[in-house]
Amino acid sequence: MNRTDRMLAMVLELQERRKCRAEDLAATFEVSKRTIYRDIQALSEAGVPIISVPGEGYSLDEGYFLPPLSFTTDEGAMLLLGSDVMAQNFDAEYRAAAQSASRKISAVLPAHLREGVEYLQGSIRFVSPGALSNHDEERHLQQLRRAIIRKQTVKFHYHARRGESALREADPYGLLHITGAWLLVAYDHRRKAMRNFRLSRMENLVVQPRQFMRPPDFDMRKYLAKDQRVAPSERIVVRVLFDHEIARWVRESYTFFLLATEETPEGLLLTLGVREERDILQWVLGWGRHAHVLEPESLRRLVAEEARAIWKRYETV
Repeated sequence: MNRTDRMLAMVLELQERRKCRAEDLAATFEVSKRTIYRDIQALSEAGVPIISVPGEGYSLDEGYFLPPLSFTTDEGAMLLLGSDVMAQNFDAEYRAAAQSASRKISAVLPAHLREGVEYLQGSIRFVSPGALSNHDEERHLQQLRRAIIRKQTVKFHYHARRGESALREADPYGLLHITGAWLLVAYDHRRKAMRNFRLSRMENLVVQPRQFMRPPDFDMRKYLAKDQRVAPSERIVVRVLFDHEIARWVRESYTFFLLATEETPEGLLLTLGVREERDILQWVLGWGRHAHVLEPESLRRLVAEEARAIWKRYETV
């Protein structure tokens, strides 16, 4: 990165993070602190209003913004495609914001780039199966977004896979969109642990006036990387062997509980971690006779019971 690019990136970093120490900037741009000092001085001399507070770092004067940036064809196309994805998957309020942003980006593109960007935008489409299925789910997404920002506890009735409904109280930390569904990542007061709640299973969601303090070190990316969906202490390990003839299709079928895959002479072996056997029952049954549950024995019994029930329903047909 040349000096001009680095200095522009430094201003963007200050705009985003509000306050940065010299050592943090040096680590980010892989230069010495002395180089950062020189760059800050050059920016100040160029008229960028940088405030320096001893012991705290650098910040931009309140209200300072960079002038509009120019985009390449690829950059403009990616921004517009990204707004399309957001418009598909968010609630009405954010959908309108995404569409408005898209129009503004299109408006500032130079004429010689606009044709190429619109061509790319019309040639690439993201089809999401997770469009919000009903008005309640869309309203829940909007309520939860605001509760996350305001750090307010929420209450709701939650329908578990096994069919029971229970009143839950939780501190919303974040939202996760995965395999076409929205999930709330929250601290569950009942379980006294982190849990993921599917928005489509929520009813009677109410945002409480009571506020909570989210742990300062919580980060969604780290949370997902540590695979805290099912803690090892709560995990039931499931091993399923799939016939070779469907191994390709099994690999394409992502499951939330997957821990490991292994090629064996007998077929594709999947190891999964679930809180209870019924979490994975329907997924296993979907593969029919090509899936062989090796463990646990409790899941083997559930599969057998379900298979007998299916046979009973169709034996007279």
